[in-house]
Amino acid sequence: MTTSAADDSRVDRAATRLTLRPPANRVSPRALWYWFTSALAGWALVLAVEVAALLLDWPFPPAKLPVLAITLAVAAVHVTAMPWLRRRVHRWELTGTAVYTRTGWWTQESRIAPLSRVQTVDSARGPLARLFGLTEVTVTTASAAGPLRIQALDQATAADLAADITRASEQFREDAT
Repeated sequence: MTTSAADDSRVDRAATRLTLRPPANRVSPRALWYWFTSALAGWALVLAVEVAALLLDWPFPPAKLPVLAITLAVAAVHVTAMPWLRRRVHRWELTGTAVYTRTGWWTQESRIAPLSRVQTVDSARGPLARLFGLTEVTVTTASAAGPLRIQALDQATAADLAADITRASEQFREDAT
């Protein structure tokens, strides 16, 4: 019995297939309240406009009460489910050769940036993030896909991560472009 080239190719692909495991580290538990508050603020603005339209008898939207009820239902599901789903997905990891992130709760994205390609490491804290003691670390590379963003880290974890990425990327002395 002979094997075809296609069978050999299938065997080779199966033997070399790598499994991408999730990154090891989760974001801060405070991210739940941060994302809940952010979503609640956005929905409160939408609901305020709809209530104003109802009370002031604006011509749009034509069916104000059903639209308001649908908005309330969608907002309730979003603000309660989204933070939990998002925290389950958002992860990060720094290895000896790369930074690995997974983000998204609706559409998920996994990204790996080799440390040899790191150009800058930044951290940022908006007003709401400061209220919850959270920081976002941004790792800029030469990738056309843009920078890696690791959101909702504790301030100390973010500072340590930025220092560790900077220190680890120094071992690659070539230009990252």
